Amino acid sequence: MKIALPSRRNVIDDHFGHCEYFTVFTVNENKEITGDETIASPEGCGCKSNIASILSQMGVKVMLAGNMGDGAVRVLNNSGIEVVRGCSGDVKAAAMDYLAGTIKDSGDVCHQHEHGCHH
Repeated sequence: MKIALPSRRNVIDDHFGHCEYFTVFTVNENKEITGDETIASPEGCGCKSNIASILSQMGVKVMLAGNMGDGAVRVLNNSGIEVVRGCSGDVKAAAMDYLAGTIKDSGDVCHQHEHGCHH
């Protein structure tokens, strides 16, 4: 399984659609991180880009994010990626917390960025 996090300088970027890059952790069946890579962030709005399909093709099943508009959540869900909002801090620490079961989706929706990303 793979977990993706919108990132800026190794911390979770609050703005999914405008992050510097995505950190992708590979996780084994024992819930241990066995690898990581970075994926360049697309230009413009994240939910209008093809990032969901790129991450899905890589095997990403979970997106740990700060907050995110409903449109982006729908696009990711439609690509088979579960979204967990309300995450912050160091990307590896957040991934470890998720794997330990201590992070749950906050339901935080970023309304100020609702700008036509509805599908």
